[in-house]
Amino acid sequence: MPELPAAPVSAADPRARTVLVTGAARRLGREIALALAGAGWRVAVHYRHSMQDAIDTVAACGHLTKESAFFDADLNDEAAVRALLPRVVAALGPVDAVVNNASTFEHDDAASFSYAAMEQHLRGNTGAPILLAQALHEHLADRAGAGEADAAGVVVNLLDQKLWNPNPDFLSYTLSKAALEAATTVLAQALAPRVRVVGVAPGLTLTSHLLSDEKFAELHRLSPLGRSSTPADVAATVRFALENRSITGTTLLVDGGQHLMRFERDFSKM
Repeated sequence: MPELPAAPVSAADPRARTVLVTGAARRLGREIALALAGAGWRVAVHYRHSMQDAIDTVAACGHLTKESAFFDADLNDEAAVRALLPRVVAALGPVDAVVNNASTFEHDDAASFSYAAMEQHLRGNTGAPILLAQALHEHLADRAGAGEADAAGVVVNLLDQKLWNPNPDFLSYTLSKAALEAATTVLAQALAPRVRVVGVAPGLTLTSHLLSDEKFAELHRLSPLGRSSTPADVAATVRFALENRSITGTTLLVDGGQHLMRFERDFSKM
């Protein structure tokens, strides 16, 4: 992918743009945070338990951009979610974007499904992103009311290619991401023109304790392009979604075409 221009900065307001990235202390969230910091964004690094990882991510961002900070919050707790964006504003000033990357991913299926499992996934994977989009819209409306003529922002929701290539595994997780995909469209309608809302749906991107390195490499090649997404691919797409002001209400699939194939089981169960 060709080099993209730096994050937009208004001539009248030379401050760097600020983005809140949830689940940014580790793994894919960290890669997104570092890519955005490298493009000039100030990054609010959200974490739940991984405080030292969050400190390390903020330190790494600090070598790339003006200022970053870390913020803890349990995204299953509505009060904590509602307080998160105001905390970022208090610490870093105006916020321009939210990347909803954090995700609960626990296995269940049709036989083991329960209300408790569904609620656990829906609170963090669907409810929290919606509340953060709501908070960003309110924050931008306040800025517009205070005289900022071009106050506008964007929300990027991390989804999953399996919504276009379903299988029975991880039922509650899948339902929560399907709801978030629908919310991406609805919120794009409801929050326009102040806030754009865009989905980014990776394929198999990182290995985990559920896959050996050899199995991960094998499954990563299972796509029409012979490769699925890398963290760099996903981070570049998130940046593109943040900075392309004509995109809203749609999802960008970044998976090497895995959504075009049929898999009977989740990758972690193959």
